[in-house]
Amino acid sequence: MVNSIHKYQGAIAITCANASEVMRALAPDNLSNMKMESIDATLTIEVSAPRLGTLINTIDDLLMNAKIASDLADDPC
Repeated sequence: MVNSIHKYQGAIAITCANASEVMRALAPDNLSNMKMESIDATLTIEVSAPRLGTLINTIDDLLMNAKIASDLADDPC
């Protein structure tokens, strides 16, 4: 999990053929409280936040951006 002093932590695993492309598209938004890794067809994103609402909003944003990146790829998930 992300090395953090934040109280709340979450992880997302997205499995699709273009996982590495989605990761590259999300990378500019990567903050110090996030860690992304793409292995084969699985993108794993770990996030931490000081408040639960912040964690929920961050994960929601990441999922929406991942969907957009996937839809724009040659082989959408």
